[in-house]
Amino acid sequence: MDIITIDKQGEKIRLDGISAAPPKKTDREAAKQELEALGEELFDLQDLLWGARMNSVLIVLQGRDTAGKDGTIKHVAGFLNPRGVSVTSFGVPSEEEREHDFLWRIHRHTPRKGELAIFNRSHYEDVLVVRVHGLVPESLWKERYGHIRDFEEMLAEHGTIILKFFLHISREEQEQRLVAREQEPRKAWKINAGDWEDREHWDDYTQAYEEALSRTSAKKAPWTIVPADSKWYRNLVVARTLVETLRPYRQTWQDRLDEVGVRKKVELEAWRKGR
Repeated sequence: MDIITIDKQGEKIRLDGISAAPPKKTDREAAKQELEALGEELFDLQDLLWGARMNSVLIVLQGRDTAGKDGTIKHVAGFLNPRGVSVTSFGVPSEEEREHDFLWRIHRHTPRKGELAIFNRSHYEDVLVVRVHGLVPESLWKERYGHIRDFEEMLAEHGTIILKFFLHISREEQEQRLVAREQEPRKAWKINAGDWEDREHWDDYTQAYEEALSRTSAKKAPWTIVPADSKWYRNLVVARTLVETLRPYRQTWQDRLDEVGVRKKVELEAWRKGR
């Protein structure tokens, strides 16, 4: 599985040159079995994360309308223990949020140590939507790339493991999904004229995403470009990336829990002797 991960600021990105479809000869049944295995490992890793309380995990999901942010959360987060997971969807800022800096509403939802947070859209809307629709001056949104880099660097310095996913969907697939919403009664509630309007700004959003990906990539806050035309492959890529990122922490977390276990046994023995 040859997935593009960007972890160096300034790398040039051309989304039109990246396929949104699964690689040829990718076996869907094999992918399903691998996803199940990854899910079991992910649950175990989350348990260690929760117990050790040494790190937190922040997952950022970005993508065009219908790219599958909700579906990714459903199928990947479904493997996790809800006890230590939070999901936040960021829409149009409220009046209170607009009265603060653009990162204020974001920082409030970052995960505590031991927890995993998923952002459905995020602070990146403030260099995407606001840019494409001219909601703030260019001089303002251009400064935000630096603020975002500093913000994510600060989170990483305090033990947050950051994974950012751009769900890459083709224009053709998006149109099919938008039309499907109109034709399926159970999905009609998702119909939004604004989604069709945004399609008219496809190229503008492409440029906005390319610059955001390039200017905010870092070793401790990398972007993964996820081919999202096939939902099953999208879920596999996100799950595999997450597990491969957390796997190196397993022994460190286990060592911490072993230390805690020894101390707890000593405390228990002392209590028993003192009865």
